[in-house]
Amino acid sequence: MLIVQKFGGTSVGDLDRIANVAKRVSATKKEGNDVIVVVSAMSGETNKLVGYAENFSKNPSKAEMDMLLSSGERVTASLLSIALNEMGHKTVAMTGRKAGIITDDSHTKARIEEINPEVMRANIQEGRIIVVAGFQGVNYAGDITTLGRGGSDLSAVAIAGAIGADLCEIYTDVSGIYTTDPRIEPKAKKLDKISYDEMLELASLGAKVLQNRSVEMAKKLNVNLVTRTSFSNEEGTLITKEENIMEAPLVSGIALDRNQARISLIGVIDKPGIASDIFNRLAEAEVNIDVIIQNKAQDGTTNIDFTVPVAELNDAKSVVDAFVAKGDIKDDSYNENICKVSVVGVGMKSHAGVAARAFSTMAENNININMISTSEIKVSMVIDEKYAELAVRGLHATYELDK
Repeated sequence: MLIVQKFGGTSVGDLDRIANVAKRVSATKKEGNDVIVVVSAMSGETNKLVGYAENFSKNPSKAEMDMLLSSGERVTASLLSIALNEMGHKTVAMTGRKAGIITDDSHTKARIEEINPEVMRANIQEGRIIVVAGFQGVNYAGDITTLGRGGSDLSAVAIAGAIGADLCEIYTDVSGIYTTDPRIEPKAKKLDKISYDEMLELASLGAKVLQNRSVEMAKKLNVNLVTRTSFSNEEGTLITKEENIMEAPLVSGIALDRNQARISLIGVIDKPGIASDIFNRLAEAEVNIDVIIQNKAQDGTTNIDFTVPVAELNDAKSVVDAFVAKGDIKDDSYNENICKVSVVGVGMKSHAGVAARAFSTMAENNININMISTSEIKVSMVIDEKYAELAVRGLHATYELDK
């Protein structure tokens, strides 16, 4: 088998942990597999580099930041390659450039355009273990770029797809995907398998194990993705096509997102295109809108409520204030003491009553639902933040996810 293994910052956090990773990679190679390893910077290294830059400038050039930040992963790749060489393996460390990762020109948040795997393929054929510095590539002009948050995961999945790997393993400090956060519900169970679509929903709804971009790319490139811990030999969770899961459960997991704020627009003037104007302005300000509710007021105006990430609340306020100043909106209010709890499962496609059971659970626990959003495989409810953990535990029990 050809296996791509990615190790995050906590997995390579110090020299002892890099040594442990080398032992794991060595064992995989000795089992007869070809191995490509993708590594993050050692934990804390990126923040340290950012601090160095801010010592000289509060607004450094993004191109220079890419040059700086990409060095963290190169250090880890070199050290792991040295360790593996010392264990008797033929290895080679590669930058994103040498691995053939070509991106667009968006410094600090580049998107992968293509990967030329020929250099990697030649080294695999010569029996080498390849260690790639994740999170980075080069644009067509040859400038170093970085891929933004979750970039090393993205590097690993893209490489796996480009070279036709049999498996891509993402090693972190957690042992897989759980039915919900075990810190909230100790009865949470680790899932053996989950579909790409379910994982995308869970990731977008607050689950922090994988970034959306890497799951989206795994789905697009049909890469079998496993997330597991680097601190034990415990089996992880396979993220794969829905048809590869023989008996998909009705509900796979309960997600909680505390990073939500509610904006209420009261007395929006009732004229064609006003909602379009408001949300276009929010889009231009790069504010991400989630749940939206609109209803008519008794005086002929409209009330609109929607949620945004807490970090984008101030940007949203600036947009809304401009409409209030023009008289298009009578009043506005904001609430950061909310959260979103979601029920996710591909089994919803073929079973009725999933939403009704969720609403009944909220009622039984005296939790008022402020807003509701649904898709084919999820039901999301915006509730007061103080009821977050009660809601998660109640829903987890309702769908018997501890069984």
